[in-house]
Amino acid sequence: MFEFIPKIDRYIFRLVLLPMLGVFALAASLLTLDKMLRLFDFVAVEGGPIGVVFKMLGALVPEYASLAIPLGLLLGILLAFRKLATSSELDVLRAVGLGYGRLLRVPYAITAVLMLVNVALVFFVQPVSRYYYEQLDYELRSGALGASIKVGEFTTLKDRMALRIDASEDDGRRLQGIFARVANSKGQVLSISAREGSFLATSDSPDTIILRLTEGTIVQDTGGEGTTPRVLSFSRHDLPIDLPRIEEFRARGDVEREYILPELLRVGWSAEVTPDKRAASQASFNFRLVEVVMMALMPLLAVALAIPPKRSSSALGVFVSIVMVVSYHKVNQYAEDVAALGRVDPVIALWVPMLLFAALIVWMYYRVAHVPGGQAIGALEVWFAKLGKRLKTLFRRRARAGSRLAPAE
Repeated sequence: MFEFIPKIDRYIFRLVLLPMLGVFALAASLLTLDKMLRLFDFVAVEGGPIGVVFKMLGALVPEYASLAIPLGLLLGILLAFRKLATSSELDVLRAVGLGYGRLLRVPYAITAVLMLVNVALVFFVQPVSRYYYEQLDYELRSGALGASIKVGEFTTLKDRMALRIDASEDDGRRLQGIFARVANSKGQVLSISAREGSFLATSDSPDTIILRLTEGTIVQDTGGEGTTPRVLSFSRHDLPIDLPRIEEFRARGDVEREYILPELLRVGWSAEVTPDKRAASQASFNFRLVEVVMMALMPLLAVALAIPPKRSSSALGVFVSIVMVVSYHKVNQYAEDVAALGRVDPVIALWVPMLLFAALIVWMYYRVAHVPGGQAIGALEVWFAKLGKRLKTLFRRRARAGSRLAPAE
């Protein structure tokens, strides 16, 4: 099916694809696991259902993917060319006339596809998914997901009901030791206690749930002077509870990161909005754009850091590549914050660091690809090798000293 593709291109594609997918999965998993622990703790404190955690994590996947894709692309190409270099295959390929430009044809094809994916993520999918995450967070805090009823504490609902539950079983489906104090519009107060209860959904209104109580009493205080409260016993009683309406949550676009591309362009260059809003929108647009554009230089950076010195298997380039990409991302975040405050023009704040970083990458690639024996991080490689030798010598000396001091059997 793919016989028209040269074998060398298919070979490089396989070398790049496997580590790229592995790094992408690893980076996304680490980011997700870190957030998962925080969300489990947050949901446990709020008393919400466990399923909300996975919904919130799903809403964060586009944001994590936009960070993991450039890192996976960089390390996938870097590890592929490092394997070619350490196995001397790269020397053979260059000896038969295949330069770096020819070998980078497949990596750049992969980069073009991933850039389009990242454009869709950061400009369209990520803003909507982030809004959905904020909406779930609001529902969890407000109790729209049934999370505002906490065990052992009094909870106020709709300013007319106070509810306390002593114990909860079966993930909140079975409640024990229930006390409720309800005030109606006529000034009457109901004090309700029940041995057990459970929450039930209603088909008539999605904003109302039923608290079904069993085996309890109702004390009705009419509020009149000289009147005796009425006491009623029941075997089952249904108590309606109004949930916060989801429509009360704000509309999408309260913050700039929730704008999709057309909205960013409309707000960022509109004379009708405030200067602060315009600066924040322009900063968000330029931040997303430079993050995507920088992906075009990832293959050059990968090749520059993948080739170790001759007769060396140093993996220092892998560490340096991660540090450079993460550091540049943090610089972009800081520049976006400064530009959003209106202190610096967004174009200067975000594109000047990008041009400097791009110039550094091009210089590093030129050293490796066009300077005989050139190394992009040659000084670091020498220092790293010396440090490694000193550490080995130190460990050997300590091992010998330990063996001399050991008592003879």
